[in-house]
Amino acid sequence: MNARDVVQLPARTANASRSPVKIAFRGVSKLYGGAGRAKNQTLALDSLDVDIRATEIVTVLGPTGCGKSSALNLIAGFERPSTGKLALDGNAISGPGPDRAVVFQHPSLFPWLNVFDNVTLGVKCRGVPAETYSARAMHLLREVGLSGFERHYPYQLSGGMQQRVQIARALVSEPKVLLLDEPFGALDYQTRIQMQELLLALWQEYKPTIFFITHDVTEAIFVADRVLVMSRRPGRVKLSVDVKEDKPRTIDFMATPAFMELQRELLHAVQEEVQANKTAPAHAMAA
Repeated sequence: MNARDVVQLPARTANASRSPVKIAFRGVSKLYGGAGRAKNQTLALDSLDVDIRATEIVTVLGPTGCGKSSALNLIAGFERPSTGKLALDGNAISGPGPDRAVVFQHPSLFPWLNVFDNVTLGVKCRGVPAETYSARAMHLLREVGLSGFERHYPYQLSGGMQQRVQIARALVSEPKVLLLDEPFGALDYQTRIQMQELLLALWQEYKPTIFFITHDVTEAIFVADRVLVMSRRPGRVKLSVDVKEDKPRTIDFMATPAFMELQRELLHAVQEEVQANKTAPAHAMAA
């Protein structure tokens, strides 16, 4: 496959035939920069066509600058498409909403609030009664392994524990879509595996649709129903690969021939785009 060949593939996951489309990109492009000269503009995404099914876990790989975070920000409603249409449950996304929650790589916790108050701040600010959210928050803190830490402050927690707080905070509002931007990238290897297993366990219980950005091919395969590889900028879907292993999964899956074959295929696809990025002329990066 040529480095600039892009294959737009439909969803082929086991759930695809049973689940409705949750998120639909239709010819979505995202252009950054002023309205003046083209050399001051950057085309991050170009004519993106992707369907993400309800309850599907989609992980996204690609070289730096390929538009992964742009796609996530569009789904979150932080930004608008420059062209094309982006819909959630058939309705155009016009801004952020409680039906979508975002977990970032670095925990964005308020240092002056304890764990319980960090988890519940958002729902409290939206006017949800305490009797509605308190029991759910306590349940989620048990689910993420933080029972007994409700009154601790962020500085008293490890990095992995802080990420658990972020995940509990994201789920307390009962979002239908969970957006994860390299949430485990700063964690050590063992903690990272634990967090991946925790994510799958929480998915089993709450069944959100998950859009998960990562640079780790192993992580992308382990948690996903489907892995998308983005081309170098301007970003398009270069490759779409199903992960057919049933969930929940254990680390034994990583030692199977099926896992290693997927890993090889995805590593080659990503590396092609990384190398193409290095050799691309500067003018090719601008719209």
